[in-house]
Amino acid sequence: MRIITGKARGANLYTLAGNTTRPTSDRVKEAVFSMLQFEIEGRSVLDLFGGSGQLALEALSRGARDAVIADSERAAVEIIKKNAEKTKLSADCTIMLSDWKETLRRSSGKKFDIVFLDPPYSSGLIPEVLKSLYQHLKPTSIVVCESDQDISDRIDCRYEIKKTVKYGVAHVMLLNIKETEE
Repeated sequence: MRIITGKARGANLYTLAGNTTRPTSDRVKEAVFSMLQFEIEGRSVLDLFGGSGQLALEALSRGARDAVIADSERAAVEIIKKNAEKTKLSADCTIMLSDWKETLRRSSGKKFDIVFLDPPYSSGLIPEVLKSLYQHLKPTSIVVCESDQDISDRIDCRYEIKKTVKYGVAHVMLLNIKETEE
């Protein structure tokens, strides 16, 4: 697992041993960042299920302004910190040991441009997280969801699906905020 491009290009990242964290594959990560390529520069990023931190760190490497990376597992947070230091991107990120609810509570008033949601596949958390996340988004925000199943029929009605793709077992969805008619 490595940073694909940008100022930290080629940096190999640390990962957690065992099966508690499932890193996003390089193929899926390349596809996601291909879809986001013109949306990253100067943006604020949130990664609620950080794992190794690779998605937020990739965004920072490609020019994102700042990132909040959270994980509820202490070992994952230690790996994220090591990866942020290794890539020399630690000054641009806030790393939190907290679950997604606590992270959103502590981020009260902050709005994010790009959000990565890649919770444990069996958790089924994405629909619930999207409901709480909405108040932390701008009208132009993009939310990237990764799941092991198609959950498009369970997406909060305030979001619109911009794109869905499937890579092996990974279902990736890009969501935008629906425009409201005034």
